[in-house]
Amino acid sequence: MPQAVPPMSATIDAATLARRVLRIEAEAIMALAQRIDGTFTRAVDMILASHGRVIVSGIGKSGHIARKIAATMASTGTPAYFVHAAEAVHGDLGMITREDVLIAISNSGENDELLTVVPLIKRQGARLIAITGNPESALGREADIHLDASVAEEACPLNLAPTASTTAALALGDALAVALLEARGFGAEDFARSHPGGALGRKLLTHVRDVMRTGTDMPVVDPAASLATAMLEMTRASMGMVVIADAVGKVVGIFTDGDLRRAIERFGDLRTANVADVMTHAPRTISPDRLAVEAVEMMERHKSLVLPVADVDGKLVGALNMHDLFRAKVV
Repeated sequence: MPQAVPPMSATIDAATLARRVLRIEAEAIMALAQRIDGTFTRAVDMILASHGRVIVSGIGKSGHIARKIAATMASTGTPAYFVHAAEAVHGDLGMITREDVLIAISNSGENDELLTVVPLIKRQGARLIAITGNPESALGREADIHLDASVAEEACPLNLAPTASTTAALALGDALAVALLEARGFGAEDFARSHPGGALGRKLLTHVRDVMRTGTDMPVVDPAASLATAMLEMTRASMGMVVIADAVGKVVGIFTDGDLRRAIERFGDLRTANVADVMTHAPRTISPDRLAVEAVEMMERHKSLVLPVADVDGKLVGALNMHDLFRAKVV
């Protein structure tokens, strides 16, 4: 019968150990930040000048870090992919061309598989950036550029399992990816194109024109309409507003539930009023080409739930309310 695992002793408190791990890893990254200098800038420039791709390679825990760095670069505007160091020496080396930059990751800098690849990479003219914990290692010496990711200690109590060292290598890879993103002028819409699925894609790729109401679904009356007519139109469309547009379709006003309450407080009897008497003049509008998230930001900033959509000439082309944005899962 299997024995129950005894509880952690009082001398090895889990929370205390967790805090120690986080402190060691945080200190490793802060020490890394102090070592960022012109060498890092040269690595960024080398990648920017390359006409090929970035190949990130490693083995073991460093291989997992390499795979993540490659994925981050690929999603932020730097074409990159991961090649396993062991597979590289068994045929995958053919994936690397003279136009590429290889980022080799090894904490010791003495990994046999990576060192086997190095002369072959050099021979065909590809460039090599090494991320190691030992600048004097074989890999560090052979690299065109060496990035020092050394740590004072591992977070493992035995100082053996790769913990702080892999965190430092990962953080350095993220720093490279972000520096390259900025240098390339990679923006939100570029990011969305490489992340079209899920909530992120919806937020960054959905435009106002994709969710606005048009045609008969759009509540609109002319300035001469009676208030009663405007209220019927507002009720019909169930948007909490009606847009007032002139004879050529230009937006001149908006009438909302809030305007109705304020008109009652001001005038009392509204049976003879025209909508032009109580509407909000020159309302804020948004272009159909703007991102839907920009409409959300505008509504939240001005504490409004509705927004007319107008073209560059100020002519009404649609109408939008917060419920439309919720349905489109933009909010």
